[in-house]
Amino acid sequence: MARPGFRLALLATLLAGVVVLLGAYTRLTHAGLGCPDWPGCYGFLAVPMSEAQQALAAERFPAAPLEVEKGWNEMVHRYFAGGLGLLILALALQALRRRGQPGQPLKLPLVLLAVVIAQALFGMWTVTLQLWPQVVTAHLLGGFTTLSLLLLLCLRLADRWPALAGVPARLRAFAGAALALVVLQIALGGWVSSNYAAVACIDFPTCHGQWWPAMDFARAYDLTHHEIGSNYLGGLLYGEARTAIHVGHRLGALTVALVLLALAWQLYRHGFGRLAALLLGALALQLGLGIANVLLSLPLAVAVAHNGGGALLLLVLVTINYRLRPARLLQPASASDSPLPPRTGRLELPGA
Repeated sequence: MARPGFRLALLATLLAGVVVLLGAYTRLTHAGLGCPDWPGCYGFLAVPMSEAQQALAAERFPAAPLEVEKGWNEMVHRYFAGGLGLLILALALQALRRRGQPGQPLKLPLVLLAVVIAQALFGMWTVTLQLWPQVVTAHLLGGFTTLSLLLLLCLRLADRWPALAGVPARLRAFAGAALALVVLQIALGGWVSSNYAAVACIDFPTCHGQWWPAMDFARAYDLTHHEIGSNYLGGLLYGEARTAIHVGHRLGALTVALVLLALAWQLYRHGFGRLAALLLGALALQLGLGIANVLLSLPLAVAVAHNGGGALLLLVLVTINYRLRPARLLQPASASDSPLPPRTGRLELPGA
């Protein structure tokens, strides 16, 4: 039976997934500066719609002409993110009120609250620093972090999948390394997006018809070159640097694919066939969406889905690492909630 707070955590997790997709949609529609101020829009709580409001907006921000559609894209994202922040605050308060009760996580909800506060700051800096790539990428990573921690909280509150004894330490370490590698790949994807390098190569598997085109990796990944104060809408790097960013993401995807294939094989060998199938499915989906982005010239629906696929792959790896966790790290929630005896064979998945 799920512990108190599970439904609220599940709702927050689902909402976090929506926020991640809305963030991707906002970036991909070039609406990151749809509102040049924060947390409002041209000094209003919503996008100015009347003639009087729009005249006032033009007077307040003469260098940032209002585009209503982009403004709404940005504000809808902010509204959903604000709602998520309130849910996480409720989870933290609930954890504090129930601290000391068996099986009630306390540190995790408080960490989530700290992360969402940092996310709000990064959201503000995304606007005030005019889409500075470092901040945009950090904001993206913060969104994925929030989503992952919320899933972890759901898994802990679900109280259905105890840790398994007998999992080889080498497999557990492999799964942890794979998770870290996927996080790095997501960061590379964020760097592609924040530097507008998604269409730097328009063919696949080659780039500009070459296996190794002219590229400037030094400029592409030089964080000091991206200075505060510039407007990075549309990107500032020239062709060879953007090509290097794009190819770097492809090389990362190849590395991740090989590692996750090896992890899926190891999971299958140790009796975790369903986890292996889940991992392979998420990997195949993400690779397919990534290739489609290139071949179809970055259609909006596919590009947003590619961000969602990255989130899904991350959540699958969070689930795998949770299921493989050491049994000794968990304490029984009560006398009747003692750890189960070692299990072997096929693993039951959430919802299976």
